[in-house]
Amino acid sequence: MTQDLVGKVILITGATDGIGKAAATEFAKRGAMLTIVGRNKEKTERVLEDLRAASGNQNIGLLLCDLSRMADVKRAAEEFKATHDRLDILVNNAGATFKAPTMGPDGFELTFALNHLAYFQLTTSLLDLLRKTPGARVVSTSSSMQARGKLDLAKTPASLEGSGPNAYATSKLANILFTKELQRRLDGSTAIANCFEPGMVRTQFGGFGSDQGILLNLVYALAKPFSSTPEQGADSLVWLATSPDATSLKGEYVSKRRASRPQKQALDAKLAADLWTLSEKLCAEAVRRVA
Repeated sequence: MTQDLVGKVILITGATDGIGKAAATEFAKRGAMLTIVGRNKEKTERVLEDLRAASGNQNIGLLLCDLSRMADVKRAAEEFKATHDRLDILVNNAGATFKAPTMGPDGFELTFALNHLAYFQLTTSLLDLLRKTPGARVVSTSSSMQARGKLDLAKTPASLEGSGPNAYATSKLANILFTKELQRRLDGSTAIANCFEPGMVRTQFGGFGSDQGILLNLVYALAKPFSSTPEQGADSLVWLATSPDATSLKGEYVSKRRASRPQKQALDAKLAADLWTLSEKLCAEAVRRVA
């Protein structure tokens, strides 16, 4: 495999399973200086050794972080900046879905915290590195479920109403809005931001290996034979992160390497700007509470 990523610094969350691990393996084999983020120490260390063994690349490290706690996300970002003076590729991939909306440790609904606020906190904490690294890229994992999302800035962050799948869909809608506003704020630099949907993938995430309730468990079980491998699901992620052909895309929602039109709310520039402002406020408050 070509070593075209030698000298490139990559930070990826959600790399211990599924498409994140598949993407991390690809990055490692291509020679990147890679840092994976995980919550469980033993599991993350095991994946680290797996990546080194599979790639022969020893320039792989880890950061332990609880992405449900914004203060810990900020701490991890500061730890990364203490040992790196550039960041070529940031991949926001970690995520979760639950049977029902659940309150997280910072006082936010856990799906929204993990799938949106953690992306926001990590990225904004690393913006100085991204802006000064020539051609830096930010890739965030959204989902086709965004089409079912409905974002209400007054209610969504702390609401325990509705279903788990609907909370997940809204968080994936938030990923698109975040990406579009991030790209607007990156204008003037050479950095670009995009998000993508991986399709239905055979992983432990979501329906496969988790309890989503009788109906969704049945849907996932029936769909499993037709779903993609983690490597196939990671294709757009790796392409957006590394391909010269992807540099023309800025602030896009991508499916199968092509810009795709998301639902109507995802195209609302004012909503994207307001979500950014609210996210800044919520993250700052969460960090202050534990300072």
